[in-house]
This record gives sequence, structure tokens and C-alpha cells, in this order.
Amino acid sequence: MIRLKHVVLGAVGLPIVILLGAWVGFFNVGASSGHWKVTAWFLQLAMRSAVRTYALAVDAPKTLDSRGLPAAAGHFARGCAICHGEPGEPRSPAVMRMLPQPPDLALTVGDWTDAQLFRIVKHGIRFTGMPAWPARDRDDEVWAMVAFLRELPKLDANGFRDLALGGSQPTAPAALADCTRCHGGHGGGRGDLVPALAGQKEAYLFASLQAYARGDRTSGFMALPVTGVDPADLAALARHFAAQPSVSADSDQVPAEVIGRGQQIAEDGIPERNVPACSGCHIGSDKNPLYPRLDGQHAAYLERQLKLFRSESRGGTRFWHIMATAAQRLTDDDIRAVSAFFSKRSAGPQ
Repeated sequence: MIRLKHVVLGAVGLPIVILLGAWVGFFNVGASSGHWKVTAWFLQLAMRSAVRTYALAVDAPKTLDSRGLPAAAGHFARGCAICHGEPGEPRSPAVMRMLPQPPDLALTVGDWTDAQLFRIVKHGIRFTGMPAWPARDRDDEVWAMVAFLRELPKLDANGFRDLALGGSQPTAPAALADCTRCHGGHGGGRGDLVPALAGQKEAYLFASLQAYARGDRTSGFMALPVTGVDPADLAALARHFAAQPSVSADSDQVPAEVIGRGQQIAEDGIPERNVPACSGCHIGSDKNPLYPRLDGQHAAYLERQLKLFRSESRGGTRFWHIMATAAQRLTDDDIRAVSAFFSKRSAGPQ
């Protein structure tokens, strides 16, 4: 008959046996074979249960925003496809020998809800090689990746290449190729949430790239392209895109009263809320070279950036705090209006 003392001895002795086994090297950590079946089953159970439980706290949108698909696809091609594969391209033999083997997401993404995918992309999974999202404060980028993963099973090789690269082959040098995945060869921006870089101030572009490289401005999409890039190459990229002809990036139809409200904010500010006029920094050629041009920019991109400033989730050049203070005094309607106004202004030289 099992007595209490036997239970106590077992509870005390089992951890000692496990520690002793670990100390003498009993547990094989070699990658030439997988886990025991019972171990693999337990780890899968624990992983799926944890994702399911923590995903309960995720507030998933009813409809995923597709405007960030080009940037998400470009990031997937650059940072994820090496393990998870991409349509039309077999994974390398080295990846196929990894234990546990990274799943083919085109086949397995349907096993998860949107909230669960968000949890996995944002926080990663321990002991699998799946990292957390590089910018933990950029939930907007994580949701863009979730939207792309939902599209992945529908894509063939040509569809994937068109979405990830704009249908073009990688461009030399490598640093420029990483830029054109999202911003296009001429810097017009592929997608409403990707900024147009063509004709932007060179000093601002260079300072922004440096801010990304230092981590002062966070973005999972930008983290990979700037990691390890020589400062001279960053300067060359800034020169390249600044030299491209300016483009009018936005063609959406916006009610005249919305644009009129945006013009009022841009030119006069909102005195009763101590919001300065945008024109004081962003209109005219004699302003600080680190103040970006906004004319012709994607309205959706401007709106997203103002909201990031408002929540203090975006840094940048040393003047970012000016924008954070101003944005905190703007309503969603104010932000939409002023973004629409600048998107409709001529993107020509200033």
C-alpha cells in the first residue's frame, strides 16, 4: 500500500534523479535524432495549449487589412522563407534536417486562428528557432504578417514573386534590392502603407535609416534591411531615392470637406488645442533638412505614422518628440483630414 512517505520521497527524489541525469549527460541533445515520441507529443501539446490560452487576450480585428501585404510579403521573402519555404521554391536540405522541422506555412496556417497567428508571429516559440517579432511595439506590422499568411496558401510562384518583389528580379546591389522589395525601384512605395521615398530630402532619408539601424525607430520590416549595412551604403541609398523624380502616391477619392479641414490644420494649426501649423516645418524649401516632405505621400501611411507618434510608438530623427507632442492633441478625424490634404498636394520640388 502506497503511504504518504512514499509520495513525499518520490516528489523529492524525482527532481534529484532528473538533475543527476542532466549532470552526467544522460539526455542526448544532439540534432541527429528527434525527441522521443512521448517528448515530442508533450512539447506539441504544451505549445499548442500555450498559444491557444495566450491568444485569448488578443483583440483580433474582424477583417484583416490587406494594405500591408506587399511589405509583409517582402519581409517573408527576406527573413522567413529560408526556413518555411516559398511557393515554387523547395527548401534547402539543411532546413529539412532541422529538428523540429519548420512547418510549411502554406499547408499549416489554416490550423490557427488569426489571434493565434498574431501570438506566434509577435512572440515566437521557444526551442524551435522561431524568433519574436523584431519590433515588439509594432502590432500593426504583426497584423500585416497575419494577413499575408492568410494569403500564402492561395499564391503560386508567380503570385508570390509579384506580391513580394513587384514581379521584378532582385536588384543589385543587395542593399538596394532589400529596399525595392517594398519601396519599388523608383521609390514610389508598393502599397498604401509603404512610404514613397522618391524625391524625399536626402538628409531626412539618411537620418531615418540611421535611426532604424540604431533601434531609435522601430520596425520589424526595416530591421532586416538595415542590419549590418555599412553607413556609407545607407548614405548611398538615401542619395539614390532622393534623386528619383517625385511622385504623387495617392489616388483615393476624398470628400472636399475632409481635405479642406486638413488644409486648415496644415496651414493654421488648431490654436485652441495648441496644435502648431504643419506648414511651419513641412512646407517650403528653406526648412530644416531633417523635416520630411509630406506632399504626395500615401494618406494611409501618413495616418499610420501620426497614430504611432500619438502613442509614442515611433521614434526617428532627433526631432521626433515634436511630432509626438503635436499628434497627441489630434483626434482620429484630424489625422485623417491632414493626411488626406498632404497626399493631394503636388509632389514636385520645393
